[in-house]
Amino acid sequence: MSRKLIDVGNGFWNIRGSFKIAGLIDIGTQISLIQRANGKFVFLDSYTLSDDLAAEIEQITGGSEHIEAILNLHPFHTMHVQAMHQRYPKARLHGTARHVERFADLPWHDLRTEHKKLHSRYADDLEFAIPAGVDFISDNQNIHFSSVLALHKASQTIHSDDTLMFMRLPLPLRLLGKPDRLSWHPTLSQALEKKAGAAAEFRDWASGLIEQWRGAQNLCAAHTAPLLASNNAGKSIAERMQQALDRVESTLRAHERRYG
Repeated sequence: MSRKLIDVGNGFWNIRGSFKIAGLIDIGTQISLIQRANGKFVFLDSYTLSDDLAAEIEQITGGSEHIEAILNLHPFHTMHVQAMHQRYPKARLHGTARHVERFADLPWHDLRTEHKKLHSRYADDLEFAIPAGVDFISDNQNIHFSSVLALHKASQTIHSDDTLMFMRLPLPLRLLGKPDRLSWHPTLSQALEKKAGAAAEFRDWASGLIEQWRGAQNLCAAHTAPLLASNNAGKSIAERMQQALDRVESTLRAHERRYG
């Protein structure tokens, strides 16, 4: 199995891709593949797969006919949607309202990935969460804070595009005692809705998510790196999420002072 395809275990695979800023700095991106309890497979997000990587996925799934759906979870992750559909044209295609608007010619399923009915459809295998108190689709295309987060129950793996980030520092810094860091996306202050109570809504949502997903063992985050139980020498994911929430408290309080 290539380094780009990570077998997290219990029916969850994470595929690491390339995404370059200004064509120079590769911050990476991701998609994930899960096997449902019914034996079928579902992709979380889209990526333009090389033939070699597609062949590895074929070995896992036993053929593209076993890929049931593609769930595009981040409204601003749209670059690879067309290529993914071309690769797996028979897979049911789901996206956010922004995906559908941008690629109206694609055969989108009526259920959007932000819809509770879709979440119910996959409830045997996945839990979904959408941040409260922030714009889901911002008018500012540079604000990528919000997305649909997914927890794969069998592997206790969180799949997060941008909302939660994990930075694994270079080895020399780790040897100097600098810790790896889980954080909320740095555009939180801009993403918060400009209304009274938005900061409290986000704080309550995040606290509830930490408790609800307390058993999570793995975090697969776009643009950074996966935090897996097999290489987590530090605190649990829930504890790291709480620390990340504590660090943005000043941002939330500043918003409350301005908007209430």
